[in-house]
Amino acid sequence: MIRLPALLLALLLAGPVAESPVADAAQRGDLDTIRVLLREGADVNSAQNDGMSALHWAAQNDDAAVIEVLLYAGANMAATTRLGGYTPLHLAGRAGNASALEALLSGGSDPGTLTSTGVTALHFASASGRTEAIEVLIRHGANIDAGTTSDAQTPLMWATASNRLDAMRTLLDAGADPSLTTSVVDYVQIAAEDIPQRRLRAQLASVRRNAERGGGPPPAAARSGTGQLQSPPPPEEEAEEDDESEEDEESPEEQEGTENENDEGEDDTEEQDNAENESEDEEASAVGERPERPEPPAEEERPLGYTDLVGKEGGFTALHFAARDGFRQAAELLLAHGAELDQPTAGDGTTPMLMATINGHFDLAMHFLSEGADPNATAEDGAAPLFTVLNRRWGPKAAYPQPQAFRQQQTDYLELMEALMVAGADVNHRAGRHIWYTSFNFDMLGVNFSGATAFWRAAYATDLDAMRLLVAWGADPSIPTRKVPARRFGRRGNQEDQSGLPPVPTGGPGVHPIHAASGVGYGEGFAANQHSHAPDSWIPAVRYLVEEHGADVNARDLNGYSPVHHAASRGDNELIDYLVEHGADVTFVSRRGETTVDMANGPRQRVQPFPATIALLERLGAHNNDNCQSCQ
Repeated sequence: MIRLPALLLALLLAGPVAESPVADAAQRGDLDTIRVLLREGADVNSAQNDGMSALHWAAQNDDAAVIEVLLYAGANMAATTRLGGYTPLHLAGRAGNASALEALLSGGSDPGTLTSTGVTALHFASASGRTEAIEVLIRHGANIDAGTTSDAQTPLMWATASNRLDAMRTLLDAGADPSLTTSVVDYVQIAAEDIPQRRLRAQLASVRRNAERGGGPPPAAARSGTGQLQSPPPPEEEAEEDDESEEDEESPEEQEGTENENDEGEDDTEEQDNAENESEDEEASAVGERPERPEPPAEEERPLGYTDLVGKEGGFTALHFAARDGFRQAAELLLAHGAELDQPTAGDGTTPMLMATINGHFDLAMHFLSEGADPNATAEDGAAPLFTVLNRRWGPKAAYPQPQAFRQQQTDYLELMEALMVAGADVNHRAGRHIWYTSFNFDMLGVNFSGATAFWRAAYATDLDAMRLLVAWGADPSIPTRKVPARRFGRRGNQEDQSGLPPVPTGGPGVHPIHAASGVGYGEGFAANQHSHAPDSWIPAVRYLVEEHGADVNARDLNGYSPVHHAASRGDNELIDYLVEHGADVTFVSRRGETTVDMANGPRQRVQPFPATIALLERLGAHNNDNCQSCQ
């Protein structure tokens, strides 16, 4: 092996080095050398490899004297860096250099010049918090409400997001409009527009798989008469198929087997079945075929995919930025300058107070409430502040960052909940659909929050204090979640319901609070790794529901599971004994055909069996189908 000398290798990797003596001198702030170089004929605009010219460096260094010399020598004020397209004015604004900005603007720089991402110097100066720089730009005609081309953020929003109070005050006093909103991203529309490309990707994937299996050329139906891979038909010819393709997406409902009964009342099967059938669908679409699937009855709702649940985002005002990050002084300043307290986002309709609760900024939420914020405001998902406060306090454990601001608040979540109810919050309000930000696009809880009340959410967290508080204010402890429509994939829709229960219609009862407090979802996947709940509170929560509110120990959820099923899936012998003492039947069979013993016996490949629980339930008369998936 030939070894190159280290220095030669470094030079090869570095590539050609630009000759930029004037820029190098400006970087050092060496005015004397700059004058000498310019007298000798050096190019004032020669830039370094990253596009930084002498004028860029003088602007960044706030060196007005160097800027004056460079401009006299013909420096290009519109020169841009290679990355980002920054002009010298942008760098001066980013650094908050008022002297450099004055020199550049007096020399003819355009205050409206945009970077490659559509940002003005005033945006940068606002984020820097340097009021003198902001004033210089405004005095020279900078558009105070200019929106970035990428998402329409204004300088006021940049100052707010950076919590630059002096900059905010300067902008607001100069007339910045606090009601302006950012642009809106519609994920449903984006997904629909992507359908032709998704179809083409499915064709290409099928061809690749066919080649890897040694299957020869692609199927004839996937090729045109010239032998080329066919492009998807135009959208207008695919309108009907587009709807089908949208249904091919796996939604949180499909991932959440515990709450996904099909139209005959049967339960969803494993996620791997889901993936297999979607793969089959893709291959079928590549050869011009699609599997037959029963259409849901006309009166039923369309199953929602993940993009449906997310819907739209964006449309923030500056006050939403303050609420998102818990900047109370910034919020107070905006409100004092006319910001609307309950202005919803133009995306999903989230108000500032709702946004504060979602992100755990309980102190700021309490302030908004004291200012008269609507305690019943909801976004498109229908989750109200009472629910979102609990959801933040007991948010699931996750591999991705979760807001933790609630841990540093002076306002306790129970205190905020009571303040909301004092202000008139509807204690029995039900969420409209599953809350997508509970687990983003990888759900391990196995629970759907459609129709959930704040009390249900407290029961799911086994939070006895919150349950008692809500009941004291009139909460109904018996309201279940709502059954949502589910999709059928291949053989999944043909599974026979073995529970003997009548089917639950869409909109009917899903999971009752006693199921939530018993461990709903634990038998379906990784809920034990992710579920957050009050410690050592399973039995107290269930006991409270049974003994103080008459909850039925034999209640069945939409999939036919009883509280014993859920307790068994966690290996909770103590709770099983309690339920049996109060009349629980351990012989119930779910719609999937699983007995209570089966739930303790690792019914999913990722769930380990609980031998002591298996033995207990067998002694009590439950049947063991010996279906341990982890044992195979």
